[in-house]
Amino acid sequence: MNKPERELTYMADILEATQKIERYLKSINFEQFIKNDLIYDAVIRELEIIGEAANNLSWPTKDKYPEIPWRDIVDTRNKLIHGYSGLDSKIIWNTCQNDLPDLKNNISTILKDQR
Repeated sequence: MNKPERELTYMADILEATQKIERYLKSINFEQFIKNDLIYDAVIRELEIIGEAANNLSWPTKDKYPEIPWRDIVDTRNKLIHGYSGLDSKIIWNTCQNDLPDLKNNISTILKDQR
């Protein structure tokens, strides 16, 4: 796989993870989220995948899309993977509700433009 194909694969991984999180959280509220270990853990895993894919993108690719907070995405992944200072369920929920829709839309647009 050449570099441009790899970059598109990472972007597709991000899009797929955002879509999965959207499905997992579609019909539940915050209280249900924190009480359902399966959904909570699945969301954490997909956020890790998003961060890992973002981390693997080249800086020239990231620089082309400054509207996406790449550093924040990777930092979130690091906090989730390494468990820095514990995890704040409310922040995770708010990230999924408020930030992921924009990320999903941005990545979707990028992929459409590249294909």
